[in-house]
Amino acid sequence: MTLYPAIDLKDGQAVRLTKGLMDSAKVYSKEPHELVKKFEEMGAEWVHLVDLNGAFAGEPKNLDAIIKIRANCNVKLELGGGIRDEATIQKMLKIGIDRIILGSIAVKNPQFVRDMAAKYPIAVGIDAIDGYVAVEGWGEVSEMKATDLAKEFANAGVEAIICTDVGKDGTLSGVNVDFTLDIARACGLATIASGGVKDESDIEALIATKEVEGVIIGKAYYEGTLDLPEMFKLLN
Repeated sequence: MTLYPAIDLKDGQAVRLTKGLMDSAKVYSKEPHELVKKFEEMGAEWVHLVDLNGAFAGEPKNLDAIIKIRANCNVKLELGGGIRDEATIQKMLKIGIDRIILGSIAVKNPQFVRDMAAKYPIAVGIDAIDGYVAVEGWGEVSEMKATDLAKEFANAGVEAIICTDVGKDGTLSGVNVDFTLDIARACGLATIASGGVKDESDIEALIATKEVEGVIIGKAYYEGTLDLPEMFKLLN
């Protein structure tokens, strides 16, 4: 089980949202690069970055913060939020991002994702509201089932699927294990759970499935309901 501590970037600061609502943003650090250093010291191999402004704008908006994070750590970084074309993918890889997360574009143009996955390290972010895919920074809900979208990328060369139950995201109400398993079984790829993680019991439930590769940890760490350094010790 790989733990992916998460840093969501809004206006250059590390924040967390509740259910993806931008006006719910709570600032946890004005210096995100210091956070990523902490995660590295705990034993993180990966850190999950989301450019929230970029997700709504359709293009990266927190570049200065992202560059500063990259310059201050040695962990692997995956980044999502507003990455919709090949030029942007290349730009992000050039500044040192290790894996690109494609979200909204995966719904609108699955072939683009397949083409990019053939050339670059790509993960697909599948965010769902009541089982249907949410796009444009979760501002819209499509008519496509999350499991159907996952099936689209079963043999597409994608490195991982990151699945988020938007209704649980940032709520500390417990991870949606069944939803995560449905996605994992639909695509047969490394699947990373996201949304609602509260404490160690969520991690244990995901490990017990033996079918989930990793889990993204955000508010549980920031609010102190999960002892992240201890989890790294147990799993490393």
